[in-house]
Amino acid sequence: MSWSAKQYTMFEQQRTRPVRDLVAAIATQHVRQAVDLGCGPGNSTEVLAQRFPGAQVSGLDSSADMLGDARKRLPALTFELADIADWTAPEPVDVILANASLQWLPDHATLYPRLVGQLAPGGTLAVQTPDNLEEPSHRLARQVAAEGPWASKIGSVKHPDRHAPSFYYQLLASHCSSVDVWRTTYLHPLAGGHQAVVDWFTGSALRPYLQRLEEGEQVAFLEAYLTQIKAAYPALPDGTVLLPFPRLFIVATR
Repeated sequence: MSWSAKQYTMFEQQRTRPVRDLVAAIATQHVRQAVDLGCGPGNSTEVLAQRFPGAQVSGLDSSADMLGDARKRLPALTFELADIADWTAPEPVDVILANASLQWLPDHATLYPRLVGQLAPGGTLAVQTPDNLEEPSHRLARQVAAEGPWASKIGSVKHPDRHAPSFYYQLLASHCSSVDVWRTTYLHPLAGGHQAVVDWFTGSALRPYLQRLEEGEQVAFLEAYLTQIKAAYPALPDGTVLLPFPRLFIVATR
């Protein structure tokens, strides 16, 4: 199951709010070059370009579908099809933004210092990652994967490891002049109810499971997941589900 810009942008307003908070915390003032790693459909790149209107802003992503939407949204900017795990800046940049992208990559102990090393002096690495592996949404996905008839295909699927805030602070403190780390839990009201919760994660966290299943299995998996979600997230009287979504933020200045 490939990345789908249409699926992802079903909840664009909610997904964009954290990157607005992240970019607002970037202290670097004189920005000539800024890059958005894992830019998706360009919503985060747009926030970055608005924050630094005089900068040369670019984005890269591994999904052609996502980049198609990004180029339509921001035709004046440059977007590249590439794997952010292998990305190397051609010259030092002033801002590296990674909004909800680095959680898909392993070995953060190597990755984060490597990214800081590609900043110009005084440049900033700004990262936001979902911090929800122990939320019901993810615990139930693992449970459904392990207990269903598809267990042999997806029962062992794991997301790359994520770490405590202290891990990232200690990791970056010796490489940076300042490191700011914080955690925020957003409470997203989803008017579509429990199905909206399923739709949200179909475009992100459920992808590693769904991409290993046949179409019929995908339908059955999502039905089983929906049943569990209904029990875990009580709906409000009007049918809205308030979805708690913890996120970890890091702003590290070289």
